[in-house]
Amino acid sequence: MDSHSRFHIVWCDSLGAKSFSFAIETHKGYILIDPGAAALQPSYPLDPDAKRKLRRRAVGEIEKYARRSKIVIITHYHYDHHILPSDKDLSHNIYMRKKLFVKNPNIYINKSQWKRARLFLSELLSIIGENLEKYQELPPDIELPDPIETLDHALSKDFGDYNTRRKELLEKGKEWFRRLKRLWLKNKWVREIHADQFEIHWAENRTIKYGGIVIKFLEPWYHGIEYDRTGWVVPLIIDTGNKRIFYTSDVMGPIIEDYAYYIADSKPDILLLDGPPTYLYPYMFNKINLNRAIENIIYIIDQRPELIIYDHHLLRDPNWKKYVEKVVEHANKKKVLLRTCRDIKTCSLANGVVLP
Repeated sequence: MDSHSRFHIVWCDSLGAKSFSFAIETHKGYILIDPGAAALQPSYPLDPDAKRKLRRRAVGEIEKYARRSKIVIITHYHYDHHILPSDKDLSHNIYMRKKLFVKNPNIYINKSQWKRARLFLSELLSIIGENLEKYQELPPDIELPDPIETLDHALSKDFGDYNTRRKELLEKGKEWFRRLKRLWLKNKWVREIHADQFEIHWAENRTIKYGGIVIKFLEPWYHGIEYDRTGWVVPLIIDTGNKRIFYTSDVMGPIIEDYAYYIADSKPDILLLDGPPTYLYPYMFNKINLNRAIENIIYIIDQRPELIIYDHHLLRDPNWKKYVEKVVEHANKKKVLLRTCRDIKTCSLANGVVLP
């Protein structure tokens, strides 16, 4: 990667609309990651009109970067991570003449995102006069292992008095996973799409090279805790030759210990980390999992990344700092830059993290 290449923040929650969108500038063009935006939740203390305006501004920024991008990445099908082509706030279609790498819509996906993925693909195809049925086929006869079986550290952790309740939740999660497998294996799959105006590839477990950088897409990770009903996401590692960037997508912390250890072992220079959803605390996000998220990010900080961008779910809470005070203090102690997107807009990837 040449010395003029940069990492760009497109939009994040700290800027006033739900999003976790970034772009990587290369000498061949831009790579746009998760071009989505949604208005902040109704409980957030901001005028509804202001929320809508900020969402429109976010979409405008996404469009600006999409015009320069040759590759678009979508890590899952929540609307703060992708925009439908029919969205009324779009002034042009941001997916035409692109190569898209998207979350596989057929497996390791919950029922809601199964439907949203097919809506997204259907809208794209309808623009060029094609129908999704053309790209559908019977599911293969394959084994789909339960991904929780790989989470050795999380499963061996002692939660004391919470162990009994946790065991109950994991058993319910196993049944949920079994139901989802029936959905995946009894309905038609969508195959990758090679059309005149765009290409669509499934991202998981893939490595691509573009403009002097290498992007590694990981296997699906839970969107939060084990068996999180919001489904799975595809984190990625971007290797520029000078810097390694780890983008978590949505792991909410990370809450799961195995994910934290993987991130730390990857030794990223820049970590794009969605923090814990403290705005849901304590009713939909309990103290046990908040403490796990805090312990995990402290472990990652101990590995001394140069910069952690700590944003997304965390910044939906105006009082987020009081919940992660230990994290902020530990980052200062270890001299690790811990910043929200609001603090940074671009940085050099050449000889060190250079902040504006």
